[in-house]
Amino acid sequence: MSLRPRSGEQVPPLTAQVARASNLGGTTAIWVRDRLDGLWCDEDFADWYPRDGRPGLSPAQLATVCVLQFLLGLSDRQAAEAVRCRIDFKYAMAMELDDPGFHHSVLADFRDRLAEGDRADRLLDLALARLKEAGLVHERTTQRTDSTHLLAAVRDLTAWN
Repeated sequence: MSLRPRSGEQVPPLTAQVARASNLGGTTAIWVRDRLDGLWCDEDFADWYPRDGRPGLSPAQLATVCVLQFLLGLSDRQAAEAVRCRIDFKYAMAMELDDPGFHHSVLADFRDRLAEGDRADRLLDLALARLKEAGLVHERTTQRTDSTHLLAAVRDLTAWN
């Protein structure tokens, strides 16, 4: 499986319109997209995938699903079903409304890649830097910059599913 980066992907207009109309108060997934857009991009994961082979799913989208999965306490099956059925998830991942999503086993494979070497640390440091740039995390406050809790959550999700 190889990576074909999809940077700067915008939410399709129909997806945005339907998501806003059907969720007037917003949802966690909509908030994540609106406030954290660009938290990761596919280029951040370039060294995780070989250059040859069939194109894989967007790792930035999979990382977003993992964040939503953790925030909402979803199993892999529930998260994959949410991607397939929920408009707010499609909005968060900049997907067309008719996109069929993916099989739930893809999330476990992605977490396996995340657990290799120092990838979790690098991804967490990158996310923290981008959260600071967005003004959501401020200097002189306490933030966890190690991945101990992240890796524990990844292991829990993997064991649970």
